[in-house]
Amino acid sequence: MASQSFWPVSHRDDDFWVCMSCLGEVFFRKVPMPDCPSCHGVSTYEGFTLDAIRDWGTEELIAKAVAAQAASAAAQPATESAAPVEAAD
Repeated sequence: MASQSFWPVSHRDDDFWVCMSCLGEVFFRKVPMPDCPSCHGVSTYEGFTLDAIRDWGTEELIAKAVAAQAASAAAQPATESAAPVEAAD
């Protein structure tokens, strides 16, 4: 099986993209191409915040959202948070 390809989605307040066809897949700042890996819906994604997903999502969807955000954070170089703080003269 070929690896999944993704379209990056610009940073917005609603960083999580949920498939509205199956409501079972969520991605952090990206959407799979050409379709949803679960239901094969095309162009069926809507953006949400994590708080919004926690309001209406299933436990499984919430867990997927948290895991997707954690995986993205782990893949990003920690340049901002790990930058040394220099004292002002």
